[in-house]
Amino acid sequence: MSANLHGEGSCFMPLKQLDEGSLAPRIVQIAGAFPGLSTEAFMAVQSEEGASPGQWMYDFSDPDGPQMGTVAIEGSNDVIKCEDPVVIMAEHTSLNISLPDQISNTVDVLVLVDRAVKTFAERRFFVTDVGGETKIGAYETKSDVEGEILGQVILVQIPWLSAMGKKKTGFMEEEEYF
Repeated sequence: MSANLHGEGSCFMPLKQLDEGSLAPRIVQIAGAFPGLSTEAFMAVQSEEGASPGQWMYDFSDPDGPQMGTVAIEGSNDVIKCEDPVVIMAEHTSLNISLPDQISNTVDVLVLVDRAVKTFAERRFFVTDVGGETKIGAYETKSDVEGEILGQVILVQIPWLSAMGKKKTGFMEEEEYF
């Protein structure tokens, strides 16, 4: 039996979709320490534009190094509890995540994985190593797991796109269509 993707076998990833007003934490480079910070060092760092509402930003400080970059994820209890977090970028279609029909292109989602959680649990998604490549999926039983468990998926974050429309608040005064 192969791994289930999102929505298959009554198993769903923990998704968090940003709304149009979500403001992502901003990634800012550090110029140095004060006192003793030179003007040259202060001016040497580059600042990046902030993320548009409903989106996030990446930082590729050392694209030639082993780490491909960083991204800021909004804090929550699940995020704080991660002992060894890592983010994987994935196209929504590769995880079987449905988005509105108006969205025809693939959309990048952030997959937060805690590499410290390697114990099988039902109805949880895991990253596994199968022949030197990673796979993401949920399994019915421990014996169904393909390869070695590398970590558990904690959260999948989806950006807000204009085709998604506004979230309903329940207050007619705030909504165009009630």
